[in-house]
Amino acid sequence: MQETKTYDFQQTGQKKKILLVEDDAHVCSFINKGLTEENFEISVAMDGKIGLQMALASSFDLIILDIMLPTIGGLDLCHMIRAHDSEVPILLLSALGSTENVVVGLDTGADDYLTKPFKFIELMARIRALLRRKLSPKMEVPHEKILRFGDLSLNDYTKEVARNGHELSLTSTEYRLLHLFMNHPRRVLSRVEILDEVWGVNFDMSTNVVDVYVNYLRKKLEKSGDPRLIHTVIGMGYVLKENQEN
Repeated sequence: MQETKTYDFQQTGQKKKILLVEDDAHVCSFINKGLTEENFEISVAMDGKIGLQMALASSFDLIILDIMLPTIGGLDLCHMIRAHDSEVPILLLSALGSTENVVVGLDTGADDYLTKPFKFIELMARIRALLRRKLSPKMEVPHEKILRFGDLSLNDYTKEVARNGHELSLTSTEYRLLHLFMNHPRRVLSRVEILDEVWGVNFDMSTNVVDVYVNYLRKKLEKSGDPRLIHTVIGMGYVLKENQEN
């Protein structure tokens, strides 16, 4: 007898609500059936316009969007939903798996990106990681926690980042990446570790999404001509350290 898979975020007895926006009937049926069996409450939209209406009208624990949608494309839809709700986890689905497409998808405000075709167990891993991130313990009292490294500061309560007193505008992914570095200063972090900590799961290791986002972050940190803080350790990964440190 096959054991029923039960994940910790379902143990409260209240079903988690997921909005699935997918125009491919086969893929939609595959995901809907699997998630229903996993005790999720699934709402389905077959095009972007209806998906937007449903996302704005109800509250969901997670939203899954296909990129290639009729009426409103998945990337535009993601941006619209994110403008309305900054907290709901969004998972993008696409047959386009290049690093450039992953980065574009994440830059619209998505939290994760899954390339088709995929196995259901892989989809569940992404969903579990996103829900755990959303349900992670939050501060009960709004005391500011400020991380500092040299002339760089990160306020973990207000989510403000500044260097030399100048505020920096970071995307949510860039913020999580910098937060990881500042929590582990002078420690070399491998690409696999960064993928696991920032995105919650492993992307296809043939992509260089970590390198792309490190370069994005470097450009913003060094915009005013400030010295580099995030350094490459060849064959190992990246480290946050002062320029003069060995």
